[in-house]
Amino acid sequence: MVSTSGKPVLVTGATGFVGTAVARALIAAGRRVRALCRPNSDRRNLAGLDLEICQGSLEDAASLAAAVADCGALYHVAADYRLWVRDPEAMYRANVEGTRTLMTAALAAGVERVVYTSSVATLGLHANGTPADETTPSTLGDMVGPYKRSKFLAEAEVRRLVGTQKLPAVIVNPSTPIGPRDIKPTPTGRMIVEAASGRMPAFVDTGLNLVHVDDVAQGHLLAEEHGRVGERYILGGENLSLAEILRRIAAITGGRPPKLRLPLPVVWPVACAAEAWGRLTGKEPMVTFDSLRMARKKMFFSPAKAERELGYRARPVDQALADAIQWFRAAGMLR
Repeated sequence: MVSTSGKPVLVTGATGFVGTAVARALIAAGRRVRALCRPNSDRRNLAGLDLEICQGSLEDAASLAAAVADCGALYHVAADYRLWVRDPEAMYRANVEGTRTLMTAALAAGVERVVYTSSVATLGLHANGTPADETTPSTLGDMVGPYKRSKFLAEAEVRRLVGTQKLPAVIVNPSTPIGPRDIKPTPTGRMIVEAASGRMPAFVDTGLNLVHVDDVAQGHLLAEEHGRVGERYILGGENLSLAEILRRIAAITGGRPPKLRLPLPVVWPVACAAEAWGRLTGKEPMVTFDSLRMARKKMFFSPAKAERELGYRARPVDQALADAIQWFRAAGMLR
């Protein structure tokens, strides 16, 4: 369903990793894009793109109402994505209250279609490592850390508005995107940088579902066109153990993968020291208690529903890793 009659498409988070990929995909599809940007945001990812910039933030209700005015569609990609944060309340204000405010503004503006970017973080996991899907149950109590809890609550708010206010929203749940233009970088991007630079001497026994960020972006467009209102769709790629991810990174860079596997309890003191240093410096720790709690289960997921209903497809993960490493190298982030 793409029937927005040439109206602008608002993309929140367009300066970020996934948001800029979505904005680029929309522009490539011939859509008019309006990007919501904070006044002091890093806009390198938007350089050279043919789009309209609208200043505002998720904490500023008036700016959200102005940004969504006259838009035919809304892609709400923006989120505070950190696995460690000094002030969790700020994350809740952005991810939960900001989402509620934006969706209310979209309803008032008569937006025809909303694509809300949630996360696989809101889904349940299987203890035996088999891939979870959109029906795998989860509760707020299952969510580890402020990020996962805030995304769980934000997705619940979107679904509530679908049911009570007929919000025309489709929910997408990306797994772990990797690829170009990860300027911060994301926690996974940091791991790739460290591994590709030969600075990861050991690993823990966990697993991730990796997917190319541009495939995630295309999945967003497919959700707008083919998704069912109120439904959620996992946008994922390949399920790999961390050991296998590091092996593939080494194969791309010509390095040697780490062979030392550390039991999780051994890493707890490292996380303790890293978080203490983070509280002193304000810098996000490389290892956190929450990341270790998440690592207890393999974060494996199935994109079968998105493949079946949306026509979604993901490229091989080796290409995603190669594109990420190439971009990090060109950006001077690899030593």
